Amino acid sequence: MKNKIVIMLMLFAGFACNKQKIPEGILSEDKMVEVLIDIHLAEGLVSSFPIHYDSSRVLYPYFENEVFLKHDVTDSVFKKSLEYYMLDIKTMDRIYARTIDSLHVVEKARNPNPNP
Repeated sequence: MKNKIVIMLMLFAGFACNKQKIPEGILSEDKMVEVLIDIHLAEGLVSSFPIHYDSSRVLYPYFENEVFLKHDVTDSVFKKSLEYYMLDIKTMDRIYARTIDSLHVVEKARNPNPNP
């Protein structure tokens, strides 16, 4: 009986430690977080410009392209990676939690003394 329990625990531990391998052509979680941080910063920058919404929609793709160049990522790889991670809500939640935490750090660094 003890042997069966030990074997079952070992199998369970093996499955628990077995992370799903990311398919080729998909960004790692870390890289995805880095790109998303810059994507959201670019969106925030464009939305802060005193221009009409239509103009910002024309301008934003240029900023987005700069983000992709900075991270050496194509838009198709980013979109494919986003679609891949959106299939696993827990992973996507983790990615966005890290992204939001990093954006808060950037915000605090830019505004060290916010008004109360």
